Amino acid sequence: MTDSFAGGDVFFVLLGAILVFAMHGGFAFLEVGTVRHKNQVNALVKILVDFALSTLAYFFVGYAVAYGTTFFVNAAVLSGTVAGGAFEPQGLSLVKFFFLATFAAAIPAIISGGIAERMKFLPQCLATVVLVALVYPLFEGVVWGGNFGIQGWLEATFGAPFHDFAGSVVVHAVGGWIALGAVLLLGPRIGRYTKDGRSVGIPPSNIPWLAMGSWMLCVGWFGFNVMSAQSLQAVTGLVAMNSLMAMAGGILAALLVGRNDPGFVHNGALAGLVAVCAGSDIMHPIGSLAVGAVAGAVFVKGFITCQEKLKIDDVLGVWALHGICGAWGGIAAGIFGLTALGGLGGVTFASQLAGTLGGVAYAFAAGFVVYGLLKSATGIRLSAADEHQGADLAIHKISANPEYDVTGR
Repeated sequence: MTDSFAGGDVFFVLLGAILVFAMHGGFAFLEVGTVRHKNQVNALVKILVDFALSTLAYFFVGYAVAYGTTFFVNAAVLSGTVAGGAFEPQGLSLVKFFFLATFAAAIPAIISGGIAERMKFLPQCLATVVLVALVYPLFEGVVWGGNFGIQGWLEATFGAPFHDFAGSVVVHAVGGWIALGAVLLLGPRIGRYTKDGRSVGIPPSNIPWLAMGSWMLCVGWFGFNVMSAQSLQAVTGLVAMNSLMAMAGGILAALLVGRNDPGFVHNGALAGLVAVCAGSDIMHPIGSLAVGAVAGAVFVKGFITCQEKLKIDDVLGVWALHGICGAWGGIAAGIFGLTALGGLGGVTFASQLAGTLGGVAYAFAAGFVVYGLLKSATGIRLSAADEHQGADLAIHKISANPEYDVTGR
């Protein structure tokens, strides 16, 4: 029976890892549909290469930073066939690594959308390695690994540890606020704003690709959230229901506030899912609906404010979508997770606020440090000529439709 339970958990967590891995295709196509045609190949290559680099960085360094576990032992120990070893039977620990690695790789995937169309390729690869090996695991280890005693301090001070079941803050807010630092250091795309500060709109290149990216992310998100239980024994349908309700709330709020704009609608679904991650295991479905609806509206208003008023050229709106909505999700878990509002409890508003603000400040500072050092050492922005030509030809020497380039038809 023990082997059966272990095998079931292996399959369960592996399925979650595969679903979250598929989300990276969603990140890619969301970016492909948003950027101009001359930058579509770059979007696809960035996400895939970032995933590979993230896997290696997390395997060799990041996982040990977060959880104190290394993989420098023989395969018998790794697979859990050695009795009394540190690794669980049937490779359960290994699929858990795979699952968490897909979370870690979401950090550069999130950032990619903000820095699109003008970031050099090699510096972004270097940033990915540093972020996934050190920056992200340090915060992940604090929240999910109990490192440095910070969770214990929050519980002693505010009555509960910081609760983030599936990463509203650990993954999304951290990725979004790192991206803001990078976007500010890069500056806007050429022609995005006039000399007198007037915004010049750059429309998405392909709404169907954008929509497909959103759909892929939505489907995979149920692995992202539900499988965060990491065992069959701990899984609960409440997480699935709350994710569904938050997604619906985000879509409808973005539809209304965004005045039927398809880009806002498809990103509104993601805003709701970003926000519900933290408290999806403790909130009532009606509370999740409210959390998602607020997130959908916040994304639309945040995107417009960022682009039009603050003149921050965040191409996919990742600061608004992941950074702000992720922070809202962390705080919302301390509101709608309370028993007074139909939740399961075990959280306090003060602890959620403190943990969220701490994560935001850490990520924003880290973004400035990592990309600031790269800017000083190697430069991070394409030349004006390369940006005008497009990252596809400037970096990869091929466009999204190479046959057209050759034949002209």
